[in-house]
Amino acid sequence: MTNKVKRAIIMAAGLGNRMKPVTLETPKPLVKVNGVRMIDTVINGLHQNGINEIYIVVGYLKEKFDILKSEYDGITLIENPYYMECNNISSLYVARDYIEEAIILDGDQIIYNPDILSPEFERSGYNSVWTDTETDEWLQSVENGIVTSCSRTGGKEGWQLYSISRWTKADGIKLKKHLEFEFEINKNRQIYWDDVAMFCYADEYELGIRPMDKGDIIEVDNLSELVKLDESYKRYMEII
Repeated sequence: MTNKVKRAIIMAAGLGNRMKPVTLETPKPLVKVNGVRMIDTVINGLHQNGINEIYIVVGYLKEKFDILKSEYDGITLIENPYYMECNNISSLYVARDYIEEAIILDGDQIIYNPDILSPEFERSGYNSVWTDTETDEWLQSVENGIVTSCSRTGGKEGWQLYSISRWTKADGIKLKKHLEFEFEINKNRQIYWDDVAMFCYADEYELGIRPMDKGDIIEVDNLSELVKLDESYKRYMEII
């Protein structure tokens, strides 16, 4: 059965601490890389795939995102009031009503190949890149198209998880329930939202992967990585 994404949730509430001082006045997704804001590559990639219902979860410097509503159609901002004291489980928690048939992705990455945001998918799961070499990123083992395990500490010869995921209607309903239980009942607020399906309730999901190439996307984690992409930020290295 082929499923189709109907909406997108973009996570954009974080402080961007590892990219200070650039992010002191600009939230990380709105930082320009070679003249283009990172979040623009995400939104434009979604639009190119016919995904126009877009929810952006904001927190830090939330007012800076208002401009997006005038620049793009279909943008709804959702405020995360917990962003200062909670991990990003809080961001998906506040957007939990929109998880069904959604693609969930971070706003602080650069999409070079919009095809990786294709709306059609077979089963819930993450865009992933095969790696033979050692990585300290989350690494999945896959058998017959289904994720059998995931290592938080990385490894090699596995599928590196990237922060683009799609969720079926049925899995979206489950994920909403599990998010609510962890956030409201267990007060488990210092985990990534990805932990919920990947670790907390792994037995209740049969996740797949969406293979892509490493050059399709760049996740910009810190200031030094930003400088490698755009040398105009070199001056900030002297401030640190």
